Amino acid sequence: MFRFIAPRLSQHVQKRTLATVADDSLYDIVIIGGGVAGASLACSLGSMPAMRNTRVALVEAMDLSNVKNWTPKENVFSNRVVSLTPGSKGFFDKIGVSKHMAIDRADGYKDIKVWDGVTDASVHLDAAVLKGMKEEVIAYIVETLNIQSAALKRMEECQQEGFQIDLIEKVKVLDIKKSEDPETACHQDWPTIHLDNGRTLKSRLLIGADGINSPVRTFAGIDSLGWDYDAHGVVATLKLDPKRPNKTAWQRFLPTGPIAMLPLNDEYASLVWSTKPSIAKSLKGVSNKDFCSLVNAGYRMSTIDLKYLYKQIDTSSNEPRCDIQDEYEWRESVANKSLTEEEIRDREYSLPPEVIDIQENSRASFPLRLRNSESYITDRVALIGDAAHTTHPLAGQGMNQGLLDVECLSQILEKGITEGQDIGNIHLLRQYPSERYLRNIMMISSCDKLHRLFSTDAAPITWARSLGMNALNNLDGVKGEIMKYAMGIEHNGDFRH
Repeated sequence: MFRFIAPRLSQHVQKRTLATVADDSLYDIVIIGGGVAGASLACSLGSMPAMRNTRVALVEAMDLSNVKNWTPKENVFSNRVVSLTPGSKGFFDKIGVSKHMAIDRADGYKDIKVWDGVTDASVHLDAAVLKGMKEEVIAYIVETLNIQSAALKRMEECQQEGFQIDLIEKVKVLDIKKSEDPETACHQDWPTIHLDNGRTLKSRLLIGADGINSPVRTFAGIDSLGWDYDAHGVVATLKLDPKRPNKTAWQRFLPTGPIAMLPLNDEYASLVWSTKPSIAKSLKGVSNKDFCSLVNAGYRMSTIDLKYLYKQIDTSSNEPRCDIQDEYEWRESVANKSLTEEEIRDREYSLPPEVIDIQENSRASFPLRLRNSESYITDRVALIGDAAHTTHPLAGQGMNQGLLDVECLSQILEKGITEGQDIGNIHLLRQYPSERYLRNIMMISSCDKLHRLFSTDAAPITWARSLGMNALNNLDGVKGEIMKYAMGIEHNGDFRH
């Protein structure tokens, strides 16, 4: 029986790919967007033997040569970083991306301290409670450039290994339409991608990895549901007090939004401060010295003192009406005045290391949004990453959710190719949203509810949330399950897929 079935299956699979087709405009898969999600999907497909005869194109508007040839400089960091979970790191190991990363620039932290800026109620999440786990790192703080560069190098390696992956860069997508050429009736329902260099691509499956304003999603007629927060995220690269260890992530929830400090190495950290647009504008406009004082104040001062400092900055010129550093230092001296030396030391180590400088030109801001597409698929179209969903950055899960999309979709496509199915057919693609849609909704909803819960200083709510945080801090078992979920680890210790 097997002798007769095997040849038929092989012929069936070959018919379902375009490896031997002379027309260079025809592809099995076209991925629009060469960011982390798109490049990672190309690498994932290129790591699967079943996909060797599948023609794949990755289309990107930017020139990626500088990204691919990125060389890290000592103590100079990009302000675009991600919190990469052990689950995502394991995925990169599996598809061959990790070996091309600058691993010394992927700093892992084993604990995170989170506290309420109004009541000081706190939760300490420490990977040490995960006894018997293979992984004792909560997450790795990695520059986006590091990941993207590694993925492009891995793609080049896949090409050398015989996989048919074409990188089409420095071209923009002008239009996407359904094929209307009567001479290619067998491709009539395939998406046709018109590029600004005059080239036209036709694809059995079109994948949108092209961000929150996805043209692929627009072509597919899929609505994106959600809203814009009245908040911006301010990012910067911080130089810290070298006398303090820097192996912990810190997050304080203020009524205006959370402020997070993530370790990059022994002396540098990445800042992500979500706050009101007017405050974000001031934070971007003040001097480096005043910015450092405001970040320190964001972790150490009361919300009343912070409101006072914000009001001292002229909103039109961003010039302070007082010496921000003097105001900060005076308040610190008052806070320590009645404490013993031991109490001062305990207070200091309960807070992040002080910021002493900021990397030049590392300050930037971006609007915060929540989005989730009404569907992740239509016939011959699938969406991944920010093209499918965007969430608040307070949990650092945005890119990890996108990588889970990539892993899930690539496994489904591998199954389809192996079984000789049409990989653009909606009957196969339906497995993707059935796996990912609800999980993404749960993460998006959780982040949104946390944002709303901490965006108030109303007494009944602050009392209730503080009670909950203090209770949670005493429940190591519950904290362990929260960490495992955030780390991308299932109850049995395996990585979540």
